[in-house]
Amino acid sequence: MNTLKTIVLMGLLTALIVAVGGLLGGREGLILAFFFALATNIFSYWFSAPMALAMSRAQPIDRGQAPELYAIVGRLAEEAKIPMPTIYFIDDDSPNAFATGRDPAHSAIAVTRGITQLLTEVELEAVLAHELGHVKNRDILISTIAAVLAGVVTTIAHYGMYFGSSYSSNSEDSRPANPIFVLLMVMLAPLAASLINLGISRSREYEADATGAHLCGKPLALASALAKIEKLSQFRPMTEANPALSSLYIAQPNQAGWLMNLFSTHPPMADRIARLRAMSEQDRS
Repeated sequence: MNTLKTIVLMGLLTALIVAVGGLLGGREGLILAFFFALATNIFSYWFSAPMALAMSRAQPIDRGQAPELYAIVGRLAEEAKIPMPTIYFIDDDSPNAFATGRDPAHSAIAVTRGITQLLTEVELEAVLAHELGHVKNRDILISTIAAVLAGVVTTIAHYGMYFGSSYSSNSEDSRPANPIFVLLMVMLAPLAASLINLGISRSREYEADATGAHLCGKPLALASALAKIEKLSQFRPMTEANPALSSLYIAQPNQAGWLMNLFSTHPPMADRIARLRAMSEQDRS
């Protein structure tokens, strides 16, 4: 169901680009939107992982520095039938982790000092299984493309006044662009793109929870880990985390007020925990 939802939302996001480009810029707007989306997607595909790791100030660690982490990740990667990812460490007391990489063969997992200190070994295994779930499901590529497409909509809408006037001057009847329509498009298109992008991000979190729970076979351990992460994050937020990377982390890096939480990249933690507990009940029945 989450995979189908992602496909539908990606289709809506692509359709929104075509609609905005066509309505605001006619044929020229469509062509510009296509080539801009193509260029940014290619760039993001190849460079998003090293950029994310650099922006989070993550440092690679070898097996000698973290033998337990390597043992857990190696076991889970073998279970998931994917290559062993590179492991990175973030010097931050807030408990969190994320995965990145354009495909399973070029993946990386980063963990904070805080999460390694907070969780039991079983809970940490469940969190790492969640991150490997993202890798196995190729969520990083999906999230990157979704974010880029949303950015394309915003960029086109930002230049909506220009596109609108250009379209009107090139049309056969030379009718002036409706300023109210253009203003509404400029305001509402980025909002719609952001909401669709958030829907994609949230659906992939649910899917990674389910995949991770199956990989480690301990949905309740992941539920327990998420509860601990949420509780401690309220006292130790990742104040240095770049907001652009929020969707990558297992939990929202920065705690925000109720209004900002409406636009969170993550589903409510209580809902994720409830789904994992329901999964455990189904496994036992």
